[in-house]
Amino acid sequence: MKNLKKLIILTGPSGVGKGTVVKEILGKDKDISLSISATTREPRVGEKEGENYYFLNQEKFKKMIEQNLFLEWAEFAGNYYGTPLSSVKEKINNGLTVLLEIEVEGAKQIKEKFPESLSLFLLPPDKKELERRIRNRGTEKEEAIKKRLFRANYEMSLSNQFDFELINHNVDETAERIIKIIRS
Repeated sequence: MKNLKKLIILTGPSGVGKGTVVKEILGKDKDISLSISATTREPRVGEKEGENYYFLNQEKFKKMIEQNLFLEWAEFAGNYYGTPLSSVKEKINNGLTVLLEIEVEGAKQIKEKFPESLSLFLLPPDKKELERRIRNRGTEKEEAIKKRLFRANYEMSLSNQFDFELINHNVDETAERIIKIIRS
C-alpha cells in the first residue's frame, strides 16, 4: 500500500470516547474518511450495517482471516473485530486520509506492519471517569463491564507505544487536536 502517511490509527480503551471523537473529526474535516471495521458482535441499538460496522458471523470472519483479507484483526470480549484491507486501499488510492478507530491489539498489529502510519492513543481523564462512561452506555451486564475495566488497565499501560497520547477531557477540543496532528 502506498502513501501510508494517510493511514491514521486511533485507539484506546473501551469507553474512552473514540467513537464520539471520530464523529466530531469527520464532521470537521471532509478529507478524512473512517474505515469501517467488521465484527462478529451483535449490533447495538442504532448501529447500521456498513455504516458503523460490517456485522459478520464467525464462520465468514474466520474465512476472511484465512484469506488474509484483513489489515488487522483481533478477538476481544468474545467477539472478533477486523479492518477489511480492500476498503482501506481504495480510500487511500482515492486521495483520502483513512482513520482507523480500532482496539489496541489491532492498532499494535498495524503499527508493526506499517510503522509510517500515525498512531494516536486516547486516554480518559482518570479511571473513575472511564468506568462512569462504560456504565452510562447501559449496553452491558456487570461481568462484561468488569472485563472491559480490567482490560482497560492493561491497554492504558501500552499508551506510550503510540506516536501521540491524548487525554479526552472534551470531545470538541480532542477532535481539534487530532486534526492538527494529522495535518502537521
